[in-house]
Amino acid sequence: MKWLVYELYPKAKVIQVVLDNLVTHKPAALYATFPPAEALRILNKLEFHYTPKHGSWLNMVEIEWSVYSRSLPRYIPNDEILVMDVLALTDEPNYRHAKIDWQFCSDDARIKLIRLYLPISDCRLRTFFQ
Repeated sequence: MKWLVYELYPKAKVIQVVLDNLVTHKPAALYATFPPAEALRILNKLEFHYTPKHGSWLNMVEIEWSVYSRSLPRYIPNDEILVMDVLALTDEPNYRHAKIDWQFCSDDARIKLIRLYLPISDCRLRTFFQ
């Protein structure tokens, strides 16, 4: 976040960041990492937007990372071996056309996350969809 604020977007007034609900993705993590004044300076430039707890595409990414973390050895001596090991892990499910059984469909999302959706009666939406 410090890199994002000071190096990537130093002139931005506010940086909107989309995160999942991982405990390290909370403002308190900045206070655990930096002195309080520095953490506050960083936080003042950030606006957090959290993905729904059970509806995040990041869950699928986390599943993949879990497979890698369980399958790769703890120590990988160099980049070449890392690349070969990762390719071996990705080739097998890709060959099988493995899919994640994602059961949170759009209709369920509209019900569960109704507070995140604009009302259909909004005139801008009516104009857009007509």
